[in-house]
This record gives sequence, structure tokens and C-alpha cells, in this order.
Amino acid sequence: MSFKVIQFNMQFGQTWRPTDSDRAPVDLDQAIAEIVSHDADIIMLQELERATPGLTQPILPPNYLRIKQALPGYDGYNEFPKTDERELPFGIGLAIFSKAPLRDHVRIEVPSPPVEFTFRGKKTTPTDRLLIGATTTMDGRDVRIMTTHLLAFFMLNSSSAQHPQQRQQMVELMLQQEGPALLTGDFNVSKYDSLVQQFAVADCKTVQFAKATWRRRPFVLDHIFYNKHLRCISHDVKPTVASDHHVLVGEFEFIY
Repeated sequence: MSFKVIQFNMQFGQTWRPTDSDRAPVDLDQAIAEIVSHDADIIMLQELERATPGLTQPILPPNYLRIKQALPGYDGYNEFPKTDERELPFGIGLAIFSKAPLRDHVRIEVPSPPVEFTFRGKKTTPTDRLLIGATTTMDGRDVRIMTTHLLAFFMLNSSSAQHPQQRQQMVELMLQQEGPALLTGDFNVSKYDSLVQQFAVADCKTVQFAKATWRRRPFVLDHIFYNKHLRCISHDVKPTVASDHHVLVGEFEFIY
């Protein structure tokens, strides 16, 4: 038996408009239609909601609730980073949906270094990031599934090679997994080859790095990493205008 996973930075439902991408309309229905169309066993999402600087994180996140309503029969889990007054008005929040029940939920803080940058004329430093995870059961086998959204150092005139702590934290989490495990997300690493080599230390592979997953620049930012207990039997980068990221799809089977 195989199972399908999709990885999607949904950019809080903001669609893609190449002539004016920052002011493209928000159409959550289009994002939901894209998600539902894949009929995936496991769905991993980033940038669930749009951040509202200065306000606390939503107790009842509207986008999450609408997606959950559109996925009857799926179990869901979502979390937001801790409230931070430095938050910028971009996408925020992570979610996991699974056709099989989720258990052993976890949220792990992913600290950001104090890299100074300027946004709208004001100097600031980045907020911390987050990873969430849970365990589900496929074909009688437990699989640990995790997702994250790391800091885009390349947009801050820096690089994750200079500040490798977030990447290394992800690798160490995969090293801790004794059974089948997946780690998906928007890793925001423009030079993917170094990231792939780093995860190889944990005996993990990404499903693909040949096709760009981001529309704004030809970067492979999105990944589905899997460990030695799993085999990727197919993968695809599915173009969509429901976000500035494409959907990354992977199909897996267990190595018994």
C-alpha cells in the first residue's frame, strides 16, 4: 500500500498575479479547491493565515476552519508561532491534515538569529519559527509526520549557510526518529544542494530538487524529506495560481 503527501505553502489564500504579485487577490476557495483536488492521505500546509502585526494569534483561525470543513473525514492539527510584536503582514501558521487519526501532537520552537534588516523604513529582527508534528498510522505502520516554515535568510541579505541553526535543528529532529518519518515544509533555502547534503547526514532524501517550487524566483524552496524506512515511488511539482508556491506531491511506500 502506498500513501500520498502534499506539501503546500498556501500564502493565506493569496493568488498569483505576475503583473502585481504583492497585490494579488485573496481567494481561499481557490486554495481549498487545489488542496482538495489531490485527494492526498496527508496534507501539510504553511502560511495558513495572514499575520496581523501587533495582535495576538487567532484562537479560532478562519482559514483553518474553512479548510477543515472542506475536508470531511480528515483529522487536523494547527499551530501558530508565539505572538510577537515584530511580526510582519505575511503568511503565518502551520497545519497538518490526515485521513487517518493524528496523535502525539507536538509543537517545537525554532529560534531565529538576530539578523537585522529594514522593512518599510524600520529596522527590525526576525521572529522565531515553528515546527509541528504528529503520528499517524498507514497500512498498520506508524509514521511520524512533521512540517515547518524556516526563515528566508536570502531575503535579508544573509544566508542559512551563515546561520545554520534552524536547518541543523531540522536534521537533528530527523536523526531522532527511529521509525518511518517525513519532514515537509518551506525551507526557504535558495541553494538547495547544501540543504540536500545536510539532510543526507541523517540518511534522509528529498523527493525532488529539479523543478522550482516558487514563482517569484526560480528556487526550490519546498521539500518533502523522508528517512530510510520509506521509499518515494512518485513525485510531482503541480503548478498552481492559488499561491506563489506550487504544490509538491510525493507518493510513498514502506520499506519492510
